[in-house]
Parts: sequence; C-alpha cells; structure tokens
Amino acid sequence: MQELQTKLNYKFKDRALIQMALTHSSYANEHKCQSNERLEFLGDSILGMVVAAYLYWLYPDMPEGKMTRLRAELVCEQSLHRVASKLGFGDNLRLGKGEELSGGRRRHSILADCVEAVIAALYLDGGFEVARGFIMEHILSCLEQADFAYGNDCKTELQELVQQKPNQNLSYVMVAENGPDHMKSFTAEVRLNGAVLGLGEGHTKKEAEQNAAKLALQTLKSK
Repeated sequence: MQELQTKLNYKFKDRALIQMALTHSSYANEHKCQSNERLEFLGDSILGMVVAAYLYWLYPDMPEGKMTRLRAELVCEQSLHRVASKLGFGDNLRLGKGEELSGGRRRHSILADCVEAVIAALYLDGGFEVARGFIMEHILSCLEQADFAYGNDCKTELQELVQQKPNQNLSYVMVAENGPDHMKSFTAEVRLNGAVLGLGEGHTKKEAEQNAAKLALQTLKSK
C-alpha cells in the first residue's frame, strides 16, 4: 500500500478509504466487508464533471457534440484501464477466490472501476483539488499526446465522407475474436461497397470498428 501511495503522490489520512477502493465485490461478499462499488459511483461523477469542465475551458469553440465524444473517449474503459495498469492497481486489488482464479486482476472492467473508486477515495480523504490533480495528471494529460484522437468519432467522420457520393454502402464485419474472456481481442473490417477499406483491432468490438474506420479515413484522404 505504501508503494501505491507513492505512485499516487498522496498519503492517505484514512487508509481504510484506499483499501476500500481496491476491494472488489467478490472479496467483499466472501469477507463480509464493504466493496468499492459506492466509491465507484461517486468517482464516476467526479471524473465526468472534471473532464467536462476542463474541455469546456480548453476548447472554447468546440461544439457540444464533439465535446461529448471527447469526454467519452477520455473516460472510457480502455482509457481508465491504461491508468490502472500504469499505476499497478491490479497488484493491489482484493479479489474473491473465484475472481482471482478467472484472471480478475487483469480484467479491464474491474481495473477501470477501480480507477473511479480511487478518485472518490482521494476526494473523500483529501478534498476536490486532490482528486482533480489525479485526473489532470493521469487522464487529461493524454490530451497533449499527438496520437490522441481529440474527440474524433472516426466512424461518424467516415460515414460523412462516404455519403458525399450517392449509393455508397458502408458496413462493418467482425472477422476475428481471440483471447480469454478477461483479455478479449477483436478484429473488424470496414467495407465500402463490399471491398475491404480498413482493418482494426481492439479490446472491444467498438474499439476495433473505430480503429478500422481510422485506417479507412487515412486511406481515403491519401488518395
């Protein structure tokens, strides 16, 4: 726990809060203690509000629809899973025996939920600015990275581009699904009038389709 607090750059006054944030419901059910589900509920709201406010001030000319897509991209399961992996939350999780055996320590949904619970624990122990600092450092910092999508919904953008010509048929086909349940990998093709235009991979079907659309956009724009 000390190592985790060092990574968080914060020392909890009430260590029970961070312990609760790392307690999955499977462990709580076995040991008759409180899980991180209530903290997750609170953390989700704090995260959404901080991200929304930051985007509002950072991009004064960005329309509401694009801000909504960008916020969704920043707080999605994949984004939060990356934060949890970087900080080693999986090593500190308290899991029930069944969840432990089934690979829960690496399960994307569990780790993403844990990030939201930790945000709430930071808020309750240190106040809003402490929680906001964590979000700024570990979630909003990716806005400075060149490879971040900046709220672009590639599927929507591709659809709008294709529709500039009449009688165009755009479709997505899931062509592969690999890995165990806790580490699924999907491969999707985007097809234009039956011809493959792009291939994408992701941990969810939605992510795979977005990556396929991103590649298709690059192909079309390079012509």
